Amino acid sequence: MSSARLLYLVTEDWYFVLHRLPMARAARDAGFEVHVAARVAKHGEAIAAEGFQLHPLDWRRASMNPVEFLRSIQAVRSLYRAVRPDLVHHVALQPGIVGSIAALGLPIAVLNATAGVGFAFTSNTLKARIARPLLAFMMRALFNRRRSMVVVENPDDGAALAALGVAAERIVRIPGSGVDVERFMPLPEPDGPITVAYAGRLLEDKGLRALIDAQARLAETAHPIRLLLAGEPDPANPTSISASTLDEWRRRPGVELLGHVADVRTVWAAAHIAVLPSRREGLPLSLVEAAACGRPLVATDVPGCREIARADVDAMLVPVDDPPALADAIRQLADDPQRRARYGAAGRRLAETEFSSARVGHEIVALYHRLLGQPNPATPSDRNTGPSEAPTA
Repeated sequence: MSSARLLYLVTEDWYFVLHRLPMARAARDAGFEVHVAARVAKHGEAIAAEGFQLHPLDWRRASMNPVEFLRSIQAVRSLYRAVRPDLVHHVALQPGIVGSIAALGLPIAVLNATAGVGFAFTSNTLKARIARPLLAFMMRALFNRRRSMVVVENPDDGAALAALGVAAERIVRIPGSGVDVERFMPLPEPDGPITVAYAGRLLEDKGLRALIDAQARLAETAHPIRLLLAGEPDPANPTSISASTLDEWRRRPGVELLGHVADVRTVWAAAHIAVLPSRREGLPLSLVEAAACGRPLVATDVPGCREIARADVDAMLVPVDDPPALADAIRQLADDPQRRARYGAAGRRLAETEFSSARVGHEIVALYHRLLGQPNPATPSDRNTGPSEAPTA
């Protein structure tokens, strides 16, 4: 079988490296010729070092400017004509819309990946309300085309897409991009005060205000905790935390803002508990990595989070934007080292059995072969998928 040409279309090079690199490696190792098209900032050399062919794009993530939208379509279509991929993997909603339009009339199989349903469908701002009906129409029109499929990270997102009119037989669930369980190994608990850590972008939608409030509540009791926030704001996201707010948080006792951390394992090595009070997720890589490191989880009971954070298995789940409940969950784990150990061991097992990069890589390569109408040389996965999770192209 000749090698097929696969192109990933993603807005930012950092997002590809953080969230799609294991999939691309699996495809490369399975014989695919891998190309990556993205806005290149800091990670171009790392992408090229993997043996992938990099195509820089000049586009703005989340822009609603119609002129820029049309220019992006033109640029991507020109790229598709030049590269002539057999299969394109569009990562997130904006590349899915732009790339699917650009691929119209070209002999290309299309996989659209969604990590959550996007800001337009989760926010109630005027901008989101205006964009929502148009995006829903385009998703119905584009994602149901022949030789096109959609991959989601959790069943709630699959149901949401189906409710928008995407055919159930075109939706497949693969849980994230996987975690390297040989690199992310169980870590001993640190010495010192109980420490809770968050790792991710500093966004309002991640529930960070509730987390700061919960830490302040605990500071006023006999259960003060140390809180680590690892990550940076994301100015392209409408819910990015402002610089003035971050300055105020830095002045709070017991709160440490770490900024960008090159190796997130150092964060989990310093923490007793991993926390993510998000309003919605696709499948949070930070919690999967923390679980692989043997850390108990505290998360909101929302789509995405509850895929890896399972109540009374490896996690405590709390309502969205509920600082008292969040503080109480943290306090319970802080006071119970045996429960922390039990949750940590269970989370590690989940990482190994359901979320490893080897397993996810196998599943995505099988999906690529299916879209291309090729036999999959690997052994089929034993994942127990529902009927809407085993579509045909």
